Amino acid sequence: MSIKSPLIKIFTNINKTLTRILTKREGLKFTRENLYSWMNLTKKERFNLSKKDSMNYLIERKNLLSQIRNEYKSTIENN
Repeated sequence: MSIKSPLIKIFTNINKTLTRILTKREGLKFTRENLYSWMNLTKKERFNLSKKDSMNYLIERKNLLSQIRNEYKSTIENN
């Protein structure tokens, strides 16, 4: 029992550290200033970030399109 307790603590500390590192990388945006940090990411991480960005862009476009449609409907109803 005494061996299990320190091992569990070590693994939980490693897990916490890894989650902190990965969450910091998820907030990374591609700009000219952070080109080197972007290139230090793995291929899978870059793909996931690009995928997330494209999904955010798609959602923004849908929201904008719905706003335009609502404004158009309201202007037609007013006329």
